[in-house]
Amino acid sequence: MDVDQPTSSAAANPLAFLEQQEAAAPPSLQPAWTEIRTAYEKKLWHNLTVALLKFVALPGSGSAQIELFDKFITSIEDKINALRLVEIARRVGREYAEPELTLKFLENVHSRLGSPYPVEATDDAPAQPAPARPVPEAFVLSLSALAYAQLLLGDLSGCKKRLDECDKLLNEQDTVEPLVYAGYYGVAADYYKVKADYGPYYKSALLYLACVDEKELSDEDRRARAHDLCIAALLGDTIYNFGELLQHPILQTLDGDYTWIKELISAFNAGAIGKFDSLSNHFGAEPILEESRAFLRQKICLMALIQAAFERPRDGKTRLMTFEQIGEATRLPVHEVEHLIMKALSLGLIRGSLDQVASTVDLAWVQPRVLEGSQLDTLGEQFGHWTDAVGQTANGVAGLEAGVGLNGVTHALAA
Repeated sequence: MDVDQPTSSAAANPLAFLEQQEAAAPPSLQPAWTEIRTAYEKKLWHNLTVALLKFVALPGSGSAQIELFDKFITSIEDKINALRLVEIARRVGREYAEPELTLKFLENVHSRLGSPYPVEATDDAPAQPAPARPVPEAFVLSLSALAYAQLLLGDLSGCKKRLDECDKLLNEQDTVEPLVYAGYYGVAADYYKVKADYGPYYKSALLYLACVDEKELSDEDRRARAHDLCIAALLGDTIYNFGELLQHPILQTLDGDYTWIKELISAFNAGAIGKFDSLSNHFGAEPILEESRAFLRQKICLMALIQAAFERPRDGKTRLMTFEQIGEATRLPVHEVEHLIMKALSLGLIRGSLDQVASTVDLAWVQPRVLEGSQLDTLGEQFGHWTDAVGQTANGVAGLEAGVGLNGVTHALAA
């Protein structure tokens, strides 16, 4: 199928094309065609843009979208907001049977967009600043669509090049529509998923969900994304904070067959080794977790260390923890505790000093994280102990002040 821009004869009479499509359309689509034709006849370009966006989102309109774009939209694209034009083109591009055709179509549309870059001065013309919105946003959204098409074709280097250009342009903008961010982060997440780069995938996927309207996602898509996010959180060697994921409503889609994965994330957040051990019986259902069992064991031990540091008494007497205490909390032999502490220090999960001779560690800070029910109870108890300690200190200071005042009066009377 040819996806080149149609010749002038193909779009010579847009109104006749619309009337023909309106007459031949099934009853479910006829009102949409009527809305498009009416807006075009009245030259209500904004209304026409809205009608076109609604049409390409309608179930059953897919077979007519390519012809609509070629024979009508190309004739009035200069009347349409550039960002909305790209939004329509992205949807139409999905209707091509082959990724190569999709890429060719999107490249054709992209070539007609305005450049988002400033123009340097020449001998014949002055410098031109970067154009205002929506030109940069349209360009970025189009680049994202091209990157996704390249990803489908297995062109990872080409996809990454487009994504890097998107990232650079987005960082230069003061205001960007969520639609554009969603387009970029969605493709970036897919790219990092293919690369099995869990940390960047986790970040990009969460940002995508923050930008997209979840109502646009099917139940199956939401469930798959929740599953992939959990796997990335577990296997990411830089991910030790699970709070944002635990608070995200998309996790509710895992209730049922994947409830155990959601519980596993909660176990990691709490550093609950016993719960981890019981849930690890399900790893057979996820081969990638079974293959990474040793890494996951080390990761849950690190989270248990953080939890142990969080639960230690706040009596103000000492911040020291012995290797024996840590070994008991992490279920590790004492001779492996030092390596675990050094690993936690290198990852920035804790801060403090290690005394190898005394087999103790002085912890001054642990990584902040979202607390769940029992952890909040522990925090409440610690606040209570801290309040008592502050009260005792205040009473002691007040007593000293009273003593000093009484001694002063006694000396004055004696004089």
